[in-house]
Amino acid sequence: MTSGISNNQADAGLESRHLLDVRDLATRFATAEGYVQAVNGVSFHIDEGEILGLVGESGCGKSVTSLSIMRLVPNPPGEITRGSVLFEGRDLQKISEREMRRVRGGSIGMIFQEPMTSLNPVLTIGRQITEAIEVHLDLKRASARNRAVEILDRVGLPDPRRRFDDYPHQLSGGQRQRVMIAMAISCNPRLLIADEATTALDVTIQAQILELLQSLCEEFRMALLIITHNLGVVARYAQRVAVMYAGKIIETGAADQIYSAPRHPYTAGLLSSVPRLDAAVGARLTPIEGEIPDLANLPPGCAFEPRCRWAVDRCRAESPGLIHVEPGHDAACWEYERVALDLAANRQRS
Repeated sequence: MTSGISNNQADAGLESRHLLDVRDLATRFATAEGYVQAVNGVSFHIDEGEILGLVGESGCGKSVTSLSIMRLVPNPPGEITRGSVLFEGRDLQKISEREMRRVRGGSIGMIFQEPMTSLNPVLTIGRQITEAIEVHLDLKRASARNRAVEILDRVGLPDPRRRFDDYPHQLSGGQRQRVMIAMAISCNPRLLIADEATTALDVTIQAQILELLQSLCEEFRMALLIITHNLGVVARYAQRVAVMYAGKIIETGAADQIYSAPRHPYTAGLLSSVPRLDAAVGARLTPIEGEIPDLANLPPGCAFEPRCRWAVDRCRAESPGLIHVEPGHDAACWEYERVALDLAANRQRS
């Protein structure tokens, strides 16, 4: 099964057997220097109960992709210029704003990057949770309060009945993150989007939050999109991985495929720059040399070409789309076979 979807496939029709099916999504921002193409033809899917990791360095377009799915890109200066977002068979790009408000928080929940700025400082955490419950589940105030306390207890917030009336500033970072999760799952969503949900937390709390998200997915058959730059998070929790670079998905496949045999030079570079417990004593990390490209002035060929040691003339002239390299595994690289052979030879030597 191919994770990437070509433009021809996307144009052929809008039927989909996936819970979420993003096709050829593009979002740009107007700046003083011109348009910045933050998301440029992104395609991926998520099935019911599945955990997909969307990985890439800061500025590659991960968060803008999630905001585009939820239709939360500020306009101006942002603009979704093309593509479709099929959720349960409906194209979210074509429904009314009133219908979209029913989807947000109801069918799709979202955990934002920084809970201190995402939570309203002048409302109690309880009121912020019950507000969504009253709207989406049509419950009265007392019933909504009981459900909110139950959800806060489920996400591991200590003494939830007392904490219900606390304000965000009275909670620790980990507790605020649990409140954000409680808000996101309070209305039984089919899909949860976690955008760098553990970035500001210490390692111990990160592990607790991620274990919680995984258990919630298993309990409620909820799909989860984990957006992160942390490859360790993806390796432990995601079944499939999509790697982004310069606004595009450049490799996608099962997690074990990506980690054991990457086919894109950028993915290989990310993996070689991460510390490994099984590395030889004295082994040094290999950083990715060069700088990320200017999204307002991308090269005509592959965006990674200036940093790639496998680049050939074709890479400088023509940008590759996702190429099917093996079942369930796609990579946007003209030289993916040579990349695989070289990496395999390096593993044998080491």
